[in-house]
Amino acid sequence: MITQPASIDLTGDPKRRSRERTIRSIFLVAGLMSVAISALIIVSLAGEAWRFVSQVDVGSLWTLGWFPRRGFYDIPTLLIATLVIAGTGMLVAVPLGLGAASYLSEYATPRNRRWMKPALEILAGIPSVVLGFWALTFISPQVVQRFFSSAKPFTMLAAGLGVGVLVTPLVATVSEDAMRAVPRSLREASYGLGANKASTVRTVVFPAAISGIAASLILAVSRAIGETMIVFMAAGAVGGALRTFNPLEPGQTMTAAIASLATGTDQVAGEGLAFQSLFFVGLLLFVLTLALNVLSNRIVRRFREKYE
Repeated sequence: MITQPASIDLTGDPKRRSRERTIRSIFLVAGLMSVAISALIIVSLAGEAWRFVSQVDVGSLWTLGWFPRRGFYDIPTLLIATLVIAGTGMLVAVPLGLGAASYLSEYATPRNRRWMKPALEILAGIPSVVLGFWALTFISPQVVQRFFSSAKPFTMLAAGLGVGVLVTPLVATVSEDAMRAVPRSLREASYGLGANKASTVRTVVFPAAISGIAASLILAVSRAIGETMIVFMAAGAVGGALRTFNPLEPGQTMTAAIASLATGTDQVAGEGLAFQSLFFVGLLLFVLTLALNVLSNRIVRRFREKYE
């Protein structure tokens, strides 16, 4: 007579399953809360922004500058200053960040990398207000005004250089992680064909890590656009700004406009729609950074290389 084997319970320990369900529920609540908070932020911005758009005089949106307390809401002034400062910062961060990433990934000895990588990450942890004060007291007088005698004490160039120092560690660390993820076999194949290290980095490692490098650059642009304290302290134009493309002139970004208009009071004084203009600028900033994040995700999915 053949006996049937006893059934084996593969469901695991009931206590462990209970703990897993609890942890899963906690993570689900955390995820839903983040979505709810984002939705509430959008709703709070959209309501006052719509009030601003529906009541503002269209002519005041295209004037010589941004002076909300006097009823002049020239949005291009803020957009131009934001792009000029962010662009200046990226001109600093891209070569320095990618150069540091290349050195740490391909050239640095394990001993040098052990102390240089933490030092670079410490630089990323410096508060932006400290970098803003440094840009105001050192970059502006010792760099900008020394090379450009016509420059004013507060300039978009000084703020852009400070922002560049701020985002350089972000470019370096993310790009270095992407480059180190490239399989060593690709490097060895390049060396076997007679390429030197510089050619290998340029023609093999960089193309293979392009998705991570592109993502680091877009993240850095988003960080530069959203920076507040450096541009608030070093770019000048606290009460308002004239529209200009000249980086040697003062300028006001979207973040600095919000900070300067709402500083020191819980009720923004000035023209009737000055308070609502803050929500409109904040919504523009939110849409801009969201578009950059979506672009970053698409680039990563489009150019991601998978290696077995």
